[in-house]
Amino acid sequence: MDVSECVLSAGRAVLDVVEREWQPLSPGELEQRLDQAVEEILEAELIAQCKTQPPPTICVYLPQSQASVEPQVLQTCIRPPEEETPESREPLETVDGAAIKCITDLLQNSQSRARMAGRARLSLSHTVLLSLTLLSERVSYRSVSRRFHLEKGNIHRIFFSFCERLNTLEEKQIRWPVGREAVEALFPLCSPEKEQEEQQGVPVVLGVLGHTRIPIRLPIGKHDVESAGPEVKRMKKEAHPDSWLNLQLACDRKGRFLHCRISKGSDVDRGGALRDKLKQHPELMPSGSCILARAGYPLTAHILTPYSGSHGPREELFNRTLEEHCHILDQAVANLKARFKRLRYLDIGNYERARAVVLTACVLHNVFLDMGQVVQGDVEEEEAITREGELEMDDEGVHRRDAVSDLLFKMFDSGSV
Repeated sequence: MDVSECVLSAGRAVLDVVEREWQPLSPGELEQRLDQAVEEILEAELIAQCKTQPPPTICVYLPQSQASVEPQVLQTCIRPPEEETPESREPLETVDGAAIKCITDLLQNSQSRARMAGRARLSLSHTVLLSLTLLSERVSYRSVSRRFHLEKGNIHRIFFSFCERLNTLEEKQIRWPVGREAVEALFPLCSPEKEQEEQQGVPVVLGVLGHTRIPIRLPIGKHDVESAGPEVKRMKKEAHPDSWLNLQLACDRKGRFLHCRISKGSDVDRGGALRDKLKQHPELMPSGSCILARAGYPLTAHILTPYSGSHGPREELFNRTLEEHCHILDQAVANLKARFKRLRYLDIGNYERARAVVLTACVLHNVFLDMGQVVQGDVEEEEAITREGELEMDDEGVHRRDAVSDLLFKMFDSGSV
């Protein structure tokens, strides 16, 4: 490695260290914020000059109907601009007060007693309000700094400290149902109006498994990895795998998350961790229950996936039945992104921090759902991110899927489906 490569490597290391603390801006953002800073300085100087000068004298002539038409002298007072405008305050007022109180109580009652970063004078409830504002609306840090009278760098520390505290509630808020809670979460694979005898042998569903992508800013050092070769043209067409996070979720019929796994875009694992967990702990699955997933996930005795390739009417009926239930997860993901609009694009180049923000949104999704507050989002067609075909199949999973598809087809022939 020559001297230039050593210098380049050291420079990237320094930038990564700075990013973890200060989240450097892109060149466009830096230029914009420098312009804003200059405008603020000039505005402050003008206001200071106006304060030192005597107020101007204005002559006001009253209408002729008045008794006297002599001009009246009025003294005017020039006031400095307001700290915040209704426009900048509007997004902040959309945060529900009951939600702030609920989340504040959760943090106060949590086992984690780590002090929130930032100024001590910012109360816990205001910290929650600030953080929910940043998550729920794509407002600028400048408008939030005006509202709370905090420096933008301090807002960064407060927000990520809040996310770290919320992440400690993952096991409590995103939990796999067991016992009576699991039984109550079950729902039928086919029409619930049919007699129980007709559905004998057809499994009940505990949840739906799937995933989505959360776009993030490409980390420093990744932009020019392939800039020296002919791959540049290909990179313009294909997104770099580190420019997004994989968010794998399992939810119940109400859209409540039961399982959450966040990984880098380069991670191609699909349901492997959940498959191993259910295999090691079969008691997590009630008798006769299953998890449904789309193609690209492993087919096991607990996770049922659709048939791939050419198939007949029996397989088509099974696939169509699974697809109807997979829309439950699609709606849950749409609701998640509708409530937390910052997930549409995270301007964060650090993986750990981006992961903490996404996990915070998933935890809060369940909190709001338990409160009965649901934001309906529009299900959008996402780019196909599952590999074609079936990744893994075990014999027990193949046998169970065939048995279920046979039962569904028989019920369809008899008019029960």
